[in-house]
Amino acid sequence: HYKQIILQISTQIIHFQIFFLPQNLCYSRMVKGAMELWLRAIFTLLIVLITEGHPVDITYLQSAVAKGAVCLDGSPPAYHFDKGFGAGVNNWLIQLEGGAWCNNATTCLERTKTRLGSSKLMLKTVSFSGILSNKAEFNPDFYNWNRIRIKYCDGSSFTGDVAAADPKTKVFYRGARIFSAVMEDFLAKGMKNAQNAILAGCSAGSLAAILHCDRFKGLLPPDAKVKCLSDAGFFINTQTISGTSHIEQFYSEVVNTHGSAKNLPQSCTSRLKPGLCFFPQNVAQQIQTPLFLVNAAYDSWQIKHILAPEVADPHGTWRNCKLDILNCSSTQLQTMQAFRSEFLKALNSLGPSSTRGYYINSCYTHCQTGTQETWLMDDSLVLSGTTIAKAVGDWYYERKRFQEIDCPYPCNKTCF
Repeated sequence: HYKQIILQISTQIIHFQIFFLPQNLCYSRMVKGAMELWLRAIFTLLIVLITEGHPVDITYLQSAVAKGAVCLDGSPPAYHFDKGFGAGVNNWLIQLEGGAWCNNATTCLERTKTRLGSSKLMLKTVSFSGILSNKAEFNPDFYNWNRIRIKYCDGSSFTGDVAAADPKTKVFYRGARIFSAVMEDFLAKGMKNAQNAILAGCSAGSLAAILHCDRFKGLLPPDAKVKCLSDAGFFINTQTISGTSHIEQFYSEVVNTHGSAKNLPQSCTSRLKPGLCFFPQNVAQQIQTPLFLVNAAYDSWQIKHILAPEVADPHGTWRNCKLDILNCSSTQLQTMQAFRSEFLKALNSLGPSSTRGYYINSCYTHCQTGTQETWLMDDSLVLSGTTIAKAVGDWYYERKRFQEIDCPYPCNKTCF
C-alpha cells in the first residue's frame, strides 16, 4: 500500500517537472540541479517515513457520546491504539495530540470544520514513529508497550466541561469528559493492570499531560510506576515584542469559554486566577508525579505565537525570521535570546527536584518525541552527547538522572 503511494507521488512529481513547466522556459542548469535535489530529498523523506513508521488505524469511542464526551461538533472522540506485546503487555504509553486552542465561540466554531474539532474529519490511519515506534532499534525502552495517541478535538487541552452546547453555534465544550471517557476505556482494555505507565503529549497535548498528570496516576494501581512526559508544552507567560500580555489574555479566554477552571489543578487555582493555571510554571512545582520536560529554549511555536504573534507584528517584520531562524536579524536574535532567558527563568522557578527531568536544547523546533529523526536516529540531535530517547528512557527507568540545559543558539550543531 505504501509503496504504491510513493510510486504515485513520485510519478506526479516527475509529471509536474516534465509537463507542467512551460516548454519554452529556459531555466539554468543551477535551477535544474536545485529542482533535482529537491525532488530527490522529497522522495528520500517518503522512503524514510515509510521505513521508520508503521500504520495504526483509528478507533472511534462511540460509547462516549452518551456520556457527553464529544468533540466540538458533537462527534465521538477517537484514538489510535497499537497493542503491546511480549514483556510490554502491561505497560502503557498514552500520548495526547496537540493543536493549540480555541478561545471563543467564533474560533471554536471554525475548528469544527477541521480534524481539530471533528472526528469525522480525522485521518483514518496515522504513522507511529519516535516514542510510539514498535521497533526496538528506534524506540528501545518503549517499543513493546501499549502505545496510544488520543486525538485532539476539544480545543482546551482536555480541560473543558460546559453542560449544554452553545445554543447559537451548537458547539460542545467537553474536553475533560473526553479525557475521562478514553481513560475508562483503556482501564477496561487492561490498563487497570498496568505495571508501568506514561502520560505524554505534544504541544497543547503536552500541556494536558501536565495538567492531568496527578489525576492520571490516581487512576492506576498504587504499585504501578507512573510518570508524565511533556514535549513542547512548557508555555511561558511573557510579553510580546510590542509589550502586551497576549498569551495571558488568550489563555484566560480559553478557560472562560470552555469552563475549564474546575478541571485545573486545585493547587494552582486556590492561589491564582484560573487562566494563569494554564501556564506550567504555575502548576508543575505542585505536581506529585515525576515529570520530564522536553523543550526547545527557542520553541518555534512560542516564538511565532507568544513572542511575535501577528497582532504584535502588524507589518510582518518578523515573518521571515519566524519561518527560519537563519533569516533572523541580529536584533531579532537578541530578542530571541531574551526570550530564552525568560524561558529558563520560568523553568528555574520550579525549584530543584530529584524526580523531575528536563532536556532543554537550543534548536528552533516544536515537538521532538514523536518524530524519529529527533527522537532516535544515528544523526539525531544530542544534548550532552545524549539523544532524547536515551535521556527519557534513563529517567523513566531511573538508570540515570537527566537535567540538562543547552548552551545558547547557535552552539548546538546537531540541530541543523
